[in-house]
Amino acid sequence: MATFHFELVSPEKLLFSGEVDAVVAPGAEGLFTVLKDHAPVMTVLKPGVVEIDEAGKKEKLFVRGGFADVGLGGFTILAEYAIPVAELDAAKIGADIKDASEDVADAKTDEARRLAAEKLSQLQELKAALGL
Repeated sequence: MATFHFELVSPEKLLFSGEVDAVVAPGAEGLFTVLKDHAPVMTVLKPGVVEIDEAGKKEKLFVRGGFADVGLGGFTILAEYAIPVAELDAAKIGADIKDASEDVADAKTDEARRLAAEKLSQLQELKAALGL
């Protein structure tokens, strides 16, 4: 299979850079697959799992927000937040959701409630994207 260059970058670090066979990403309109010589496209990402096929080896990373850009130079994802799926723990995510729900209920101000609700929403998106 023909390869192309792919990079996945978050504000913290470069999570992946290399030649790949295919990448499946969660675009705003749904999942899409990029192969070599894909037509140029730019889209917003929704929370979900990016699946990278590198010479038959699959790697999965969770992304929350950001942009995907397919161009002549390859495919680049600029993610607001990204983490390898292998580093996620379902029990910890469940506990974090419980804690965040309690933070929403205990919030004393509208701003504190908004921030707690945003964190809870992000954790629920993570849980849903991973099918936990």
